[in-house]
Amino acid sequence: MNPLVAPESSASIAHGDGRTALSVNVNRVALLRNSRPVGLPKVVHLATIALEAGADGITVHPRPDARHITTQDVHELAALLAGWPQAEYNIEGNPFHNLMPLLRAVRPHQATFVPDSVEQATSDHGWDLTRDGTRLRPLIDELHVLGVRVSLFMDPDPGAMALARAVGADRVELYTEAYARGHGTPQQAALLERYAAAAQAAHAAGLGVNAGHDLNRDNLGDFLRAVPGVAEVSIGHAIAADALELGMAETVRAYQRCIRVAQAPRQ
Repeated sequence: MNPLVAPESSASIAHGDGRTALSVNVNRVALLRNSRPVGLPKVVHLATIALEAGADGITVHPRPDARHITTQDVHELAALLAGWPQAEYNIEGNPFHNLMPLLRAVRPHQATFVPDSVEQATSDHGWDLTRDGTRLRPLIDELHVLGVRVSLFMDPDPGAMALARAVGADRVELYTEAYARGHGTPQQAALLERYAAAAQAAHAAGLGVNAGHDLNRDNLGDFLRAVPGVAEVSIGHAIAADALELGMAETVRAYQRCIRVAQAPRQ
């Protein structure tokens, strides 16, 4: 089995040197494209630039109304990633809506289950596994048979990590909006302590740890210095915003520099 898609131990990180992987979410590129019927900007082209600049993977979050990423995008990006064996394809979404048929057809490296409603503008909470775990378990089992790693979008609740493992998840993606809002405020230290505790609980349960939502160049470094063993960050809105100023290639390089600096050995 391809090691990129095989279920893993909590110590498995995308890079042999332990560095956090950067997955570029291209939803905002698709949202801009969909605002005019001219096909610009081209999602696959911008994803290619990101990969050429050093992105470790591409993330999409298709929604039932196709407000940004479309079914065609999902398949075209799968074809692109087939030519980048060292990169990862991560497809996010609610498995109780439109996601499972796409996952069965494409078989990405990773599926991230997110409990968003159809009308939500963006993800804003993690799974309640005491309520939804029983429904999630057979879907996770099905994806494992297809060779797809499964991550669950979770609030930074240390007590919920064992539940995520119990329903079969390989990783959790810690929902980082609360941290992003508190960055630079007196609450930052306490928030980071909670995320660190959640990550430690996840590792103890045998889970890998991803993170995402409103991470940017200003707050990413502090997060990675405080939260142990983050395998992957998925960043979309901030990368799209920075790319308007810097260009996609330089933006990806800037985020990779941020990760390297945050995780460099301390002197």
